[in-house]
Amino acid sequence: FCIGWQQDKRMAGRSIEDMSIAFIGAGNLATNLAKALYRKGFRIVQVYSRTKESAQGLAQTVEAAYTTELQAVTKEAQLYIVSLKDAAFVELLPQIVSGKENALWVHTAGSIPMQTFSKQREVDFGQIPCFVESNSEEDVQLLKDIASALSEKVYEASSEQRKSLHLAAVFTCNFTNHMYVLAAELLKKYGLPFEAMLPLIDETARKVHELEPLAAQTGPAVRFDEHLRMLADEPQMLELYREISENIHRLAIR
Repeated sequence: FCIGWQQDKRMAGRSIEDMSIAFIGAGNLATNLAKALYRKGFRIVQVYSRTKESAQGLAQTVEAAYTTELQAVTKEAQLYIVSLKDAAFVELLPQIVSGKENALWVHTAGSIPMQTFSKQREVDFGQIPCFVESNSEEDVQLLKDIASALSEKVYEASSEQRKSLHLAAVFTCNFTNHMYVLAAELLKKYGLPFEAMLPLIDETARKVHELEPLAAQTGPAVRFDEHLRMLADEPQMLELYREISENIHRLAIR
């Protein structure tokens, strides 16, 4: 994920763990981030969410107060972490910030899509790269300090770079999972379990830790024509198979 920007005032003389933090939003990413900060000793004072169940549930976990009313969001926090969808963030920004202009405002923006996170499954932030951006060097350093308390991989990235991160994440995560969906449908059609693919999935993922993705690519299927015949009754899947195979070949000979 990316920790985004906006700032107005500093917290001179205080350690980052002493900062009072309020969360605006209690979705999957906010839940995992709040829990991770709490475990590292950060002081979370309030959680806001439109739904009481989400706000109260996360607040209890991190020993904070909660509210479902924007006008009741505390004005005393020194750091506000806003984890809302972009459209909601832009719409609610004036109301959210009003009376709290002297605090540091951080907007989370996912280079890893939100659906990758789950409230039920704990995330190891130590291995998740954090990309930070701010409109001042002072705040970049503060955001790096906060992110470094959670992750071993902290980088600075511009807005344009973060857009490319998100696009790459769509290919890496969403599109890859869609291939699993199609594979599962094929296997079900022929009475085979998807779990048969798990060792292959794990090995493929392991290889790109050691090799460039292009070097790890095994190439189009040898039995290309036979596979096309097997997909004759699945025209969309057939076309996808043909296009991806041709693209793999083009990249291999480039």
